[in-house]
Amino acid sequence: MKALFAAAALGLATLAGAAGADVPSAASAPAPTLTYVFSVKATLDPAIEVGPSEGGRRRFIAVTGGEVYGPRLHGKVLPGGGDWQTILPAGLTKVEAKYFLKTDSGAVIEVTNPGLRTATAEVVERLARGEDVDPALYYFRTTPNFRVGAPELDWMQRHAFVARGIRKPDHVVIDYYMVE
Repeated sequence: MKALFAAAALGLATLAGAAGADVPSAASAPAPTLTYVFSVKATLDPAIEVGPSEGGRRRFIAVTGGEVYGPRLHGKVLPGGGDWQTILPAGLTKVEAKYFLKTDSGAVIEVTNPGLRTATAEVVERLARGEDVDPALYYFRTTPNFRVGAPELDWMQRHAFVARGIRKPDHVVIDYYMVE
């Protein structure tokens, strides 16, 4: 029986070695870069606490308006969107925001912005209470996607994006970066 296990282990080691033989030691393409394209400052209503659900504490925060500014986009945040959050144990908050932007030229952009925020349990509770917390004390990142009808904004549907969030007591600032 020992011989059978030894042969099986040797076979797995040989397969692993053979599979690794063709694996490059470095990336096969240049690393992507990020280009800052715009920011959103969205004003918010106080959180509506839903309560325990999905293994955490559910809450909803309505988006009431705001502004859009940056090198590639200017306009406003339309009222009526929101941020659905689940505050989980161990300092993890899952977020999914949905809202609309309207450019200065009148084009409407639908934004779906899932992401996460991590911090110590104390910082998570301070943020949940609406306190002003130093952004260096938490990690807040999202992977937004956009739906647009205006041809001049088609670039938003043809690239991947990442964003960094900063939560303030009555608003959130989201800086959007295009992945090149």
